[in-house]
Amino acid sequence: MSRERETFNEINITPLTDIFLVLLIIMMVIAPLLDQQGLNLTVPENVDAEQIQKDPKILTVNVSADDRYYIDGEEILPEQLEATLKTQAPDYPDGMMIETDGESTHGAIVRLMDNARNSGITSISVSEI
Repeated sequence: MSRERETFNEINITPLTDIFLVLLIIMMVIAPLLDQQGLNLTVPENVDAEQIQKDPKILTVNVSADDRYYIDGEEILPEQLEATLKTQAPDYPDGMMIETDGESTHGAIVRLMDNARNSGITSISVSEI
């Protein structure tokens, strides 16, 4: 009395297909939520040396490694930064150049940019010394 068993030779892909469909639906629901807001930046254009003004009036603010602000070698306290920039902004119509030390923090630079924007300065450039 021997019983013969049928061997299983095919793979059932129905559960695999169900899993892929569920993952696809999850991704379709989550994808619109991943849209992140960023900074609106304009990319500078290449200009020739002749196009650059001979005497630009740009306010230069230095940010040191220990997050101190300097304008013309004079230290400006963070509490006085916005008031100082408001008084200096009319004298520098071409904008502001932020020269940072490589060790200065991102927060100090962003604080300076926010104060400059609140003071009416619209053109801001950043460079590392």
